[in-house]
Amino acid sequence: MAETATLGSKPFLWEGTDRKGNKVKGKAMAADEAAVRADLRRQGVVPSRVRKQSAGLFKGQSKITPGDIAIFSRQLATMLAAGIPLVQAFEIVGSGHENASMQKLIMAIKGDVEGGSALAEALAKHPIYFDDLFVNLVEAGEQAGALETLLDKVATYKEKTEAIKKKIKKALTYPMAVLVVAFVVTIILLIFVIPAFEDLFQGFGADLPAFTRMVIDLSQFVRNQGWYLAIMIAAGIYAFLYFKKRSRPMRHFLDRMALRMPIIGPIMQKASIARYARTLSTMFSAGVPLVEALESVAGATGNIVYEVGVLQMKDEVATGQRLQQSMENTDLFPNMVIQMIAVGEESGSLDEMSAKVADFYEEDVDNAVDNLSSLLEPMIMAILGVLVGGLVVAMYLPIFKMGSVI
Repeated sequence: MAETATLGSKPFLWEGTDRKGNKVKGKAMAADEAAVRADLRRQGVVPSRVRKQSAGLFKGQSKITPGDIAIFSRQLATMLAAGIPLVQAFEIVGSGHENASMQKLIMAIKGDVEGGSALAEALAKHPIYFDDLFVNLVEAGEQAGALETLLDKVATYKEKTEAIKKKIKKALTYPMAVLVVAFVVTIILLIFVIPAFEDLFQGFGADLPAFTRMVIDLSQFVRNQGWYLAIMIAAGIYAFLYFKKRSRPMRHFLDRMALRMPIIGPIMQKASIARYARTLSTMFSAGVPLVEALESVAGATGNIVYEVGVLQMKDEVATGQRLQQSMENTDLFPNMVIQMIAVGEESGSLDEMSAKVADFYEEDVDNAVDNLSSLLEPMIMAILGVLVGGLVVAMYLPIFKMGSVI
């Protein structure tokens, strides 16, 4: 059924029969059950059951992710390019979305547009999901009468940036997950397995090897002081995440250190350059003035070091300096990037050259992440072998020692 709900609406599941007597069912957004039944009857459906969808069915789907916004942008751009009116496009996209929160957001924007607001103005009311870059591009498209073209550029931009983020997360998530599993297995061995060997060794009446003694002492420490250690680790992780989210100096320090890390650092640098070039290309091709564009580009780089550098570039460009020279002054960009931007400035095709830089570095990030995954797999296996194998060897050393004596 068509959904005309606003941000205060709730999800309902309904069942009924249509004019031909066929059983039908679906999902609707409405203020209450009576509104759902009334809307169904207007469409010739006799409702037999209408119930509010429980929050549990939407667990894990309530949060609106950047991926949801990217898909929404692509769907809206495609429908406008096909000639579907804006309000009808919102209704189609909203009614077909599985995420209840996304449905509410889309229907709220649709309601604002129906009330006479410009699309950019309606999007600006939800800054958590639509940043200044998104709103500025949509506004430029509305003013130029080419909204579908600009939405297509926005959708492409969102898809590209999300793809890079997913690649980097994939590179970091796998080794972290394996290391966490290795840590858990080690703790289990120290708490439950090592004590059994300790009781066995007490009947030997001989001195234990130093390595075995060290593992047994570690096991005793974990069993006796493990709760305090776990609380300290949990508190440390919480404090780190808390200050990382709220302290800009700490984020600046972490981003700077990330760029200097071996292996990971070059990937983070290439990803920031790719986002910088992609955003610059999108903004400049939309007709946004360079100084104004750099403001949005700074926040889109994903790294505070690059954000500060681009804001410095914006100030220098505002005084009349060329973009190429301002990029050189930051000492953040490779010579190849600077030269391609210089060619774009000279030829009047800055958007095209920036897009080529973005394409090159996005592909470079893909290759680097794939290589990193191939490199990390044997390293992780070696770490697992050292942790688990080391504990096993430590427990069997006394047995090997007795065997050699015999």
